[in-house]
Amino acid sequence: MTQVQVTQTARKALTEAVIQAKAQKKLSWTAIAANSGLSREFVTAALLGQHPLPASAAEAVGETLGLTADEIALLQAIPVRGSFPEGVPTDPTMYRFYEIIQVYATTLKSLVHEDFGDGIISAINFKLKLEKREDPEGGHRCVITLDGKYLPTKPF
Repeated sequence: MTQVQVTQTARKALTEAVIQAKAQKKLSWTAIAANSGLSREFVTAALLGQHPLPASAAEAVGETLGLTADEIALLQAIPVRGSFPEGVPTDPTMYRFYEIIQVYATTLKSLVHEDFGDGIISAINFKLKLEKREDPEGGHRCVITLDGKYLPTKPF
């Protein structure tokens, strides 16, 4: 039976346990996701409380991290989503993503509507990928691909 959470309390505690186990076992998110059959991006989001994991992925991740049966079951519950319950994030990395959206959301919206028409880009039928690339000018670049299905607005 599908379980649904109504608050973030239990999932926040599980996220803390996951992060502690990750550190104690000296694992990367890539290593944790390796046997799940899912992308590291999706598994990381799930372990940070943003998605439920399918049973087989929850079992694999739970085994890797040494989670209890109750924690593995909780990984499968539909969470209360949202990373910014207190408003604008203050963590510098999270704030920069928030800043990117503040600066470019109107541009992205305008271009989506120009290219596709009236509608939205789904965050449900969605894929995320993060890559580290060398910068020809020195250092590294972070390439983030947001790949969402376009859903047109339908008059009724």
